[in-house]
Amino acid sequence: MAKLSAVAFAFLFLIETANGFSSFTPSLVKNGVHRSSTSSLRMSSALIVQNKGGGHGELGYQLAKKLSSNPEITSITILQDEACNDSKEPFKSYSADLPDVKVVKAPLADESMTASDLQGLLGGDASFTYVWDNASKGPEGSGKAVCDCAKIWGTKLYTFVSSAGIYQPAKDAVFPMAETTPVKQSAGQAKLESYAVDIGLPLVSFRPQYIYGPKSNKHDYIDWYFDRLVRELPLPIPGDGKQKVSLTNSEDVASLLASVLNDPAEAVKQRFFNCGTDQLVTYDEVAYLCAEAAGVAKDKVMIEHYDHELFGKATFPFRMTDFYVSPDMAKAKLGWEGPKHRLSDDLNWYFQGYRARGGETKKMDLGKDWEICFGSKTDMNIASIYEKWDPLVVGVDKIQPLLDLTEN
Repeated sequence: MAKLSAVAFAFLFLIETANGFSSFTPSLVKNGVHRSSTSSLRMSSALIVQNKGGGHGELGYQLAKKLSSNPEITSITILQDEACNDSKEPFKSYSADLPDVKVVKAPLADESMTASDLQGLLGGDASFTYVWDNASKGPEGSGKAVCDCAKIWGTKLYTFVSSAGIYQPAKDAVFPMAETTPVKQSAGQAKLESYAVDIGLPLVSFRPQYIYGPKSNKHDYIDWYFDRLVRELPLPIPGDGKQKVSLTNSEDVASLLASVLNDPAEAVKQRFFNCGTDQLVTYDEVAYLCAEAAGVAKDKVMIEHYDHELFGKATFPFRMTDFYVSPDMAKAKLGWEGPKHRLSDDLNWYFQGYRARGGETKKMDLGKDWEICFGSKTDMNIASIYEKWDPLVVGVDKIQPLLDLTEN
């Protein structure tokens, strides 16, 4: 009988494998959430929780592409914030570029969402071996629901996409910022990290900054340079322009996020990882690299360094001082091979995209630029330069005379 039971078990296993373990996997239900038994035969399913767009808007798409070629992952689901614009990238490319990825829309901004609600959206029997959360802002609403579900599912890794923006380096800090740099404890990302740890999730948190990519829907950082270069305008850059910045291609960020699979135990043990390229550039260097991509001669690049203590941040896209990270920890602990992309190479296709988006002709408010460059006492004819692109319109029809000259 023992031998027969083993054969029968193997036969059932083969049948249910063909059916995707649809009925073979034993399960438990807790508070309306499906929980796989610790003795069940589970597929290595991945859930990517994706926000509606912005700086991190392309990461879910790129991560799904990366995981699709990983033999550890057998199925991928994107839980997509329903507030995304399906007519824009990367969302409009989901069906064509990710044909085997299931996309589930959800109201991720709903602060009343519970784990039971989330389970209902994903399917009553759905559970996931790995979760990448690129949407949650804190341990409330959908953020708490994702964490609570991951706990009940027995998720092996809960990988959270945080932000290097929560770092609060000391004035005398040495850069790049290490993972031990103090963080703003009141930040929603920091609170979510604490909640995930408190409930016993195998948390791994990545802290990226300044992301660009081929299907991005936020272009502020690099567009700022092209906006001025193509119009032959000065580039008001704070300080001496030698501050360094980490501008990272979204595909490299995705490979960093996926690197947790290289060594899950070490990932959880270290827990926090900086996320960015190690190919740093200065603010001035970005200007010259963009100029080269746009076909602007180096001697035509007009950089106006200014005192940010006097004029503030204005419209400049980066910090006033050094504020950058390094991926050294991910290389050492997770075996990340490093970035595959270079900004100098990527700026060629980026500039073509800039032109296609109408960057050369869009309407701009250049008032602050004029103020900074004029206040910095440049010897260029600033008034006429800015008049062409952002004319100052003064209405005179309602002006009243200061004195009535007809009385005397």
